[in-house]
Amino acid sequence: MHDYIKERTLRIGFYYVETRKTVRKIAKEFGVSKSTVHKDLTERLPEINPELAAKVKEILEYHKSIRHLRGGEATRQKYKLKSLEKKRETEATSQ
Repeated sequence: MHDYIKERTLRIGFYYVETRKTVRKIAKEFGVSKSTVHKDLTERLPEINPELAAKVKEILEYHKSIRHLRGGEATRQKYKLKSLEKKRETEATSQ
């Protein structure tokens, strides 16, 4: 494994434990794909730092357990926004 990959993996691992952000958010912040972040955390990190990998695994499991709630909330927000836009359109045309 290249040194820059090890370094990135450790930086992502420590950042993940510190912030508890989602894989998608961290991927955006680090400028890599979510697949890369996931691979770094689940496959590469256990080889480099098993203790950190155990902490990361707990957080990953937590995020996995609540993902259905996040998805439901995102859908609710989407339709709420559509409803507000439709209401504004009808108000604008009725004036």
